[in-house]
Amino acid sequence: MGFESLAGAGGLGPVEINVIMLGASRVSTVVFHALAEQLDAGVIRLLDAVVVTKAESGSVLVDEVDRTEFALAGTALAAPGLIGDDDVTDLLEHVPAGQAAAIVAFELVWARNLAAALNEDGSSVVAVERIPAHVVNTVAEMAAAE
Repeated sequence: MGFESLAGAGGLGPVEINVIMLGASRVSTVVFHALAEQLDAGVIRLLDAVVVTKAESGSVLVDEVDRTEFALAGTALAAPGLIGDDDVTDLLEHVPAGQAAAIVAFELVWARNLAAALNEDGSSVVAVERIPAHVVNTVAEMAAAE
């Protein structure tokens, strides 16, 4: 499916790009299964994914996620190539030298549906702030301890 078909099918909803530190230089079964659960539930649609490895020297290797591997799991990338070189460059600051990470772009399907409903009313979401789970959990633990 090309970008034209995505835009023509009612457009995309909000897209989130996550940088997932890997214990190895490839997407593990744990990472894929976690994504697959969300895909199967219809919560997200996987648009693109790359694996980046930052050597101790600072050199960077970027590999597209093996599409055959995703196809074998019944999942296809909806917009391969969406994660551009500029995205990778900007997101590499989160990856320490000697480490590998998956950069995964997915559409928030629930938010696309919400945006479409709001749009029918002339309303729209004008700001979103995401708080990482580890921060929310730390704050919740601190509040519970008080």
